[in-house]
Amino acid sequence: MMPTASSRLLIPILVLASIVAVLASSAIGSVTLSWEEWLAAIGNPAGEHGELLWGLRLPRALAAWTIGALLSLSGCLMQVLLRNPLADPYILGVSGGAAFATLLGISAGIAVAFMPVLALAGSLLSIVLVFGLARGEGPWSTTRLLLTGVVTASGWAALISLVLALGSDNSLRGMLFWLIGDLAYAKSPPWVLLALAIIFVVCLGMARSLNVLAMGETTARLLGEPTRRLLWTVYLLASVLTAAAVSVAGNIGFVGLIVPHLMRMLVGSDHRRLLPAATLFGGLFLVVSDTVARTLLAPRQLPVGVITALLGVPLFLLLLNRARLKQ
Repeated sequence: MMPTASSRLLIPILVLASIVAVLASSAIGSVTLSWEEWLAAIGNPAGEHGELLWGLRLPRALAAWTIGALLSLSGCLMQVLLRNPLADPYILGVSGGAAFATLLGISAGIAVAFMPVLALAGSLLSIVLVFGLARGEGPWSTTRLLLTGVVTASGWAALISLVLALGSDNSLRGMLFWLIGDLAYAKSPPWVLLALAIIFVVCLGMARSLNVLAMGETTARLLGEPTRRLLWTVYLLASVLTAAAVSVAGNIGFVGLIVPHLMRMLVGSDHRRLLPAATLFGGLFLVVSDTVARTLLAPRQLPVGVITALLGVPLFLLLLNRARLKQ
């Protein structure tokens, strides 16, 4: 599929829309800033609304964009890895390890500042478990990897249920918000942005290999691709992206599932265009979703995972219906 003029324009449009969405999100909330107030706060961080803008809203909007980009890029890789359009970043149990470690920390009264460290540690533990159990000595097996990931995720789910059952009532609300996906305390640590930038560049460099791999392992092998090494590399990159996202904001669903589908419809399956489009739109989608979560029932704030699910379910059903009609 050759790029059309509209698909070539999509990337600059998404860049501009992302910037506008982040800036607009910093002005909108339970206390909405006028244009003059927003400009004054931008120029004077110590002013009346400076702390609200620079200390709360802009860091949260930037965190939302980063998490959306991480999940969307991970979703693209997972769908190539498993050659399954229903694959998403959480399918192989990475989020389960993060959730268990974080909920254990919440129930033990560990400070919020250490939650990302616990989540990252749990995610990496899950990656090592799935990698070690699924690797084996024989040829690569997508089925073995998928089954290992699903069983590992089920084990984490059982442990999460145990923590919820034994946890105190005071910590239960925070646990549930984190499980649903919440950006209330999210920040974008420098290492998360660095991980996104490095892995994005690596994935762009692998775009041709990803295109070949999407045709099937046999075709990729005939075309000279080292399929076993390539598949494990894709799995590890997708897992690190997911671990980074979950460590900051919990389990935010549907972003890594529907964004790659939607962008594939707009720009095609060539990963040279699909990866940047999905990364940008994923960030934009989560910024808009978080803004809705903060303002829909203001001054109360909803977990952003509720909004992504409410938007994602009908959108995904619409995409499935369109695909069925084309068959």
